[in-house]
Amino acid sequence: MEIPFLKLNKINEPFSAAIKERIAKILDSGWYLLGKELDEFEKQWADYCGTKHAIGVASGLDALILIFEGYKELGKLKAGDEVIVPANTFIASIIAIQRAGLVPILVEPNDSTFNINPHLIEEKLKPKTKAILAVHLYGQLADMDTLQKIATEHNLLLIEDAAQAHGAMWEKKRAGNLSDAAAFSFYPGKNLGAYGDAGAVTTNNSDLAEIISSIRNYGSTEKYHHKYLGFNSRMDEIQAAVLSVKLETLDQETEIRRKQSQRYRNEIKNDRIQLPQLRGNESSHAWHLFVIRTEDRNGLIQYLAKCEIQTLIHYPIAPHKQECFKEWNALSFPITEKIHEEVVSLPLNSSLSDEQVSYVIEKMNKY
Repeated sequence: MEIPFLKLNKINEPFSAAIKERIAKILDSGWYLLGKELDEFEKQWADYCGTKHAIGVASGLDALILIFEGYKELGKLKAGDEVIVPANTFIASIIAIQRAGLVPILVEPNDSTFNINPHLIEEKLKPKTKAILAVHLYGQLADMDTLQKIATEHNLLLIEDAAQAHGAMWEKKRAGNLSDAAAFSFYPGKNLGAYGDAGAVTTNNSDLAEIISSIRNYGSTEKYHHKYLGFNSRMDEIQAAVLSVKLETLDQETEIRRKQSQRYRNEIKNDRIQLPQLRGNESSHAWHLFVIRTEDRNGLIQYLAKCEIQTLIHYPIAPHKQECFKEWNALSFPITEKIHEEVVSLPLNSSLSDEQVSYVIEKMNKY
């Protein structure tokens, strides 16, 4: 039995007719940017996340950068300010901080949840520390209650990198509504994926939303009038339409992922495998990825490949060990480094059948 890691065409197949119809209307309209489709999706996404505002942009990375740039325009941040960020994250979280002229301060994760360890933040705080970037890695919400207490006590901004956490909830609030502002990615492989790159910012801060809406479009407040030194980062009408159609079934997609993750966690019984752990209840994890750990990663990957089960590694190289961050290569973050040496992602998504999930479990137990 062949088990691909992810088949986007199969996941997107149920939406094909509705999306083609919407795209045809867009093509016929002759209006491809900043139009009705984007307006509609922004309202839908804000409503879904429970925020006052959602601003569609070109990517998740841009969403993060624009949040930082927006706060600079508001005078809440300035070049050289420090931002607390997990050492264990996808590199985009850190790139965004540096692209905005800010300084990333790396903090080790909790060994069991993979997310930033709040208890290690206090020792990193300095007069220049102005924000915390919480990353909901693999879809599990960071400890936002503790992070909010730290942010409030030290007068820091709290920002979410929610790129992998669409729909995850904590005490009836969704990801995107647990902080001052949040960034989402709609990269095709995400739980809510576009047909290309796309992203969004959510916030309850109307001043921030107004600025980001402007700086995503060359800093323009009206055509040919430029109040800010802006960017070109607009979600196009086609991506907005795709996301509007797929948003209707996001909760069903998430529930499928949760049920598959429950099966994996309950039925995989192998002492050589460390299964992911929940910090909260089931709704606090969107299960974008199902990430296990093993000391014999290469052996497990080769074994599963022989069983025709495709796996991926998220992520093989820690950010501070990347070539683009040569100045950090000698730094030591042992928990982060060990995680990056041991993690393996198993297939988990709505394109998998129950039979395929059972096959993965069977082979994992025989390893």
